[in-house]
Amino acid sequence: MPDSAPPRRSTTLVLAFGFWTLLAASYALSAGLSSIGEGNPPAWSRVLVWNFADFYLWMLLAPLVGRLGRRTAGHGWRRFLAVQVPASLGIALAQVLVHLLVFWYVCGPGRMPAHTVTAYLRMQFAYSYHLALLTYWVILVVLRGLDSRRRLRDERLRNAQLQTQLAQSQLQALRMQLQPHFLFNTLNAISALALADPLQARLMIARLSDLLRLTLEERHASEVPLSREMEFLRCYLDIQQVRFQDRLSTHLEVAPDTLRAAVPSMILQPLVENALRHGLLAKPTPGRLQVASRRHGDELHLQVDDDGLGLPPDGPAEGLGLGNTRARLRVLFGAAASLALHRKTEGGTRVELRLPFREHAT
Repeated sequence: MPDSAPPRRSTTLVLAFGFWTLLAASYALSAGLSSIGEGNPPAWSRVLVWNFADFYLWMLLAPLVGRLGRRTAGHGWRRFLAVQVPASLGIALAQVLVHLLVFWYVCGPGRMPAHTVTAYLRMQFAYSYHLALLTYWVILVVLRGLDSRRRLRDERLRNAQLQTQLAQSQLQALRMQLQPHFLFNTLNAISALALADPLQARLMIARLSDLLRLTLEERHASEVPLSREMEFLRCYLDIQQVRFQDRLSTHLEVAPDTLRAAVPSMILQPLVENALRHGLLAKPTPGRLQVASRRHGDELHLQVDDDGLGLPPDGPAEGLGLGNTRARLRVLFGAAASLALHRKTEGGTRVELRLPFREHAT
């Protein structure tokens, strides 16, 4: 940020110089053409000196006008008028006097009589002073408008940055809820096998170490490619396979054109865990779990199917997993994403997740 300040300031100075030069040139050209239209040959040197001296002086005074405007901003009309009215009278007078002196020094009156010189100066002063007052207030209004626009833009940028930081903090908090949740459930399953089947318990611990490694590698990422999410899900299902043995069969059906899709990290694990705990764990016969992904236009569809006990008659009771998933989708995508649970006609439950499709930036 500091490195970009000098180039930005230089650009502003160049633009300001170009603006005032263009104004001076246009006024000088207009005055010269008016003389030609009246049948008089234009004195281009006098016209150019008059207009360029006038506008370049205002170019030098504009920062002072802007500084006075910033100091009186937000202090009420009384303070504003108490400062700006005397300042406009004084700065306009100084500008007119310096302008006339510069013009007099460069062009001079020639051999004009003294009374003619005095009349000429009075005429030019009367003409220039009210115009200088008007110019002061125009510059003040324009600079205040530009400053207000800049502050509004900075405020919007600041608000956007704060909203982004808030969303990231919310997502991080939601992920911190999920990680201890599934870790506790997995350790609970390992402890149940520790005495009954120590060999299987050690196998689950080995799978858990792989799962934790993947979790730590993506601990700062709010979104990951779907291929990475599926790798994490396979590690989790390997642990559950040890737990369920031949009572569980799993199938992952991932469309090739969805592998690079950006998805929230750990978005599928709570849905799969919910299907295992509430749909398949209490089922007396072997169960099947299927996870599929498809792209439909600008949407990514993720689906978790099980042939377990199905939804209760009074509807699902959302626990930490589903509630956490809905909250993360709301923070990341707003109304553009949805999560829905359906009772399958052949038995079991289907969870459908829809979110905007975009490729993960690697």
